[in-house]
Amino acid sequence: VVGARRAGLSISQSAQLLGFSRTTISRVYKEWCEKGKTSSIRQSCGRKCLVDARGQRKMGRLIQADRRATLTEITTRYNRGMQQSIC
Repeated sequence: VVGARRAGLSISQSAQLLGFSRTTISRVYKEWCEKGKTSSIRQSCGRKCLVDARGQRKMGRLIQADRRATLTEITTRYNRGMQQSIC
């Protein structure tokens, strides 16, 4: 966004080229000009994953062991040995 605006493109041209709204283009460019921000903190938003690395390995083994198992069966088998259950 910043590169397009600094190259001399208008807000409308930048929006059309990049596929964002005009509001987004102007907001991002304004934040860059005022604060020097080049990225958003939105990556850290949202719920944390319930399944840790150990749980992911266990789930992979369960799926590999029985490729035809249903989601309910996998969930039941996973929850059987784990402290934190999933649904």
